[in-house]
Amino acid sequence: MKTITKIQNLAKELARRIKAPTNLMPTFSSPIGDATPNIEVDNSGLYHFVISERGTEYERKITSDLNDLMYWIFSGVTFSMACDYELKNRIEDKDSRRIMFAKQEELLGILNKDWEEKERKEHESILINNPFDDLAGLRASYFGELRAKGISESEIKKLAYEKYPEK
Repeated sequence: MKTITKIQNLAKELARRIKAPTNLMPTFSSPIGDATPNIEVDNSGLYHFVISERGTEYERKITSDLNDLMYWIFSGVTFSMACDYELKNRIEDKDSRRIMFAKQEELLGILNKDWEEKERKEHESILINNPFDDLAGLRASYFGELRAKGISESEIKKLAYEKYPEK
């Protein structure tokens, strides 16, 4: 069993490797209550990954495996970093998830190749029911343009999907 201080130090070391901003890191034994993950260790040595906001707990994952805990932490951290990266490197006619998923997998791979593979499988699972749609961003912008012209929603949808069809 690792103490909360040792867990925090390990997390800081991993964060340094990928240059993770400190504001993306969880708290350790001191929840803020703003949905920032908090890490706890109970009396039996189990690790808790807890997300709560304004006194309501939304998620609690418990493990005895430090590797699992670190994966949970850095899956979230790298997702936020990947979103920021995609925003700065957006390609208009590409599904934003193409860049986000690749960047998140790359960052996790720097930390642990098994985490990279685990996240890749998560992404593949997401894509089964929600495949890439490279024209979604263009379609959404066009929706906005047509709405500004006062066109009806049914006509907007028809026009947008004619111009930018789903593949």
